[in-house]
Amino acid sequence: MGCALSSPDKGDGNGKKIRKPKSWKHPQQITKTQLMQMRDEFWDTAPHYGGRKEIWDALRAAAETDLTLAQAIVDSAGIIIQSADLTICYDERGAKYELPKYVLSEPTNLIRDV
Repeated sequence: MGCALSSPDKGDGNGKKIRKPKSWKHPQQITKTQLMQMRDEFWDTAPHYGGRKEIWDALRAAAETDLTLAQAIVDSAGIIIQSADLTICYDERGAKYELPKYVLSEPTNLIRDV
């Protein structure tokens, strides 16, 4: 018998839906190549900030795909979203994962590589 206030798990994680991050501007103009290098450096070092590698991998996969698939990845990995734009998340053990905006979207002052 369950608690009167409990609700059945619908398999939708914590219920918070992912959305695109608000537009942002990098301090200096950067090229697409520079942005990709910054992203690669972040993801290469992210596991050293703490947390579990499989959660970091799931967050990377979610950051690099469309919103519908990202939602499915986050939900299936048991990631708790604090910020709908994925900048702050937690795993089921309470470890915090902070993602910079540059891994989630492009800046408004991005220079297209020629």
